[in-house]
Amino acid sequence: MFVTFLSDFGLRDDFVGTCHGVIKRIAPDAEIIDITHGISARAIVQGALVLANTVAYMPVGVHLAVIDPGVGGPRRALALRDVDGRLYVGPDNGLLLPAAEHAGIAEAHEIVNPEYALAPVSRTFHGRDIFAPAAAHLASGVAPAELGPPIDATALVRLELPLPELRPNRIGSTILYVDAFGNIQLNLTREHLDEAGLEPGARVELELDGQRYFAVAARTFSDARTGDLILYEDSYRNVAVAMNRGSAAELLAAFAGQELRINLDVP
Repeated sequence: MFVTFLSDFGLRDDFVGTCHGVIKRIAPDAEIIDITHGISARAIVQGALVLANTVAYMPVGVHLAVIDPGVGGPRRALALRDVDGRLYVGPDNGLLLPAAEHAGIAEAHEIVNPEYALAPVSRTFHGRDIFAPAAAHLASGVAPAELGPPIDATALVRLELPLPELRPNRIGSTILYVDAFGNIQLNLTREHLDEAGLEPGARVELELDGQRYFAVAARTFSDARTGDLILYEDSYRNVAVAMNRGSAAELLAAFAGQELRINLDVP
């Protein structure tokens, strides 16, 4: 059985390796695939979107995701199964739902059975003591129902993602996250650009925090000169702003949560 693992732990500390060790001690035959541990600290939205984008490219198995700023608080620990048979383990803070709801949630359980956790449970490292053991036991064939009582899927915490605003000659968008290359991920898809009538090659004006920048609607980075900004559809069919051979986020001083206006009527 495969276990995929996504977190905001980074690789400087021992957190990822320790969770690997816990999984392999319980399920020595499990094959672990690290999706990424480079999610920005406490960035639940970024983690949820990256998990949703990538899970279709992963083998069916257990998908462990830990971005947990509420660790030790009242948030629940979850084990989910979707209708395709994929299993998800992580905190009830919206992190798992965009991925799990893509196919549809078949069952949801709160992880409370101490038989499937390490003891004692740390107040601050549930990734090691609750989530990694639960993922390992699921990979070993334990049914989700053994981990704890069922939860109504409609009662799970959901992320409130901002919606874009399309007006004549203008698109109002929100920055969802910035990746390691400085590409700015927006709450837009190709369909939004089509609806606005934005064709490849068109010049647009980006307005962020009172500053204005010119960009080109492009299909690929090579459509622009070095240092130019482009508005493009990424490999997951989402829209982003990038700089050819540079960091758009650094130039624009951009960060998650900011509103970015795209003005279309640019000569």
